[in-house]
Amino acid sequence: MGVSGCGKSTLVADLAAFLACPALDGDSFHAPASIAKMRAGQPLNDEDRWPWLDRLGGAIGAAVRAEGFALAACSALKRAYRARLQAAAGMPLLFVLLDGDRDEIALRLAERTSHYMPPSLLDSQFATLERPGPDERALVLHCYAPLEDLRNQVLAWARTAVPAVAG
Repeated sequence: MGVSGCGKSTLVADLAAFLACPALDGDSFHAPASIAKMRAGQPLNDEDRWPWLDRLGGAIGAAVRAEGFALAACSALKRAYRARLQAAAGMPLLFVLLDGDRDEIALRLAERTSHYMPPSLLDSQFATLERPGPDERALVLHCYAPLEDLRNQVLAWARTAVPAVAG
């Protein structure tokens, strides 16, 4: 989880390859109207996000039931969004926040040309972000760590939370 450009999709793809499990990208679950809204530089609101979170959470739950384990990249910026994902999945979920500095992430977004999310929406994402509380099953990592280090930290943490995590 985290703001656009923090490396969610990259980390999920890496972990999924390492664990040989399904990887879901939250971006592919957005409604066409939401994608058009973001392309136009308009931030999504809660009403835009609820059905998206329900679709993604349902897909996470289905993938876990079919495969035993799954990963997903999703902004999940608010506590309520994480709760909605978990409810839609029908099972407890673990969250990893890839945290970083607004200016550094803006540089990443400026280099990304093939994504519908414009850099102009980064401030709205940071304004929406609610960092996980101590009562949430969440790990916070700095998004600029090397990918292998991020993977190893996530796996070590996940093994303590879910002993069946392979690797």
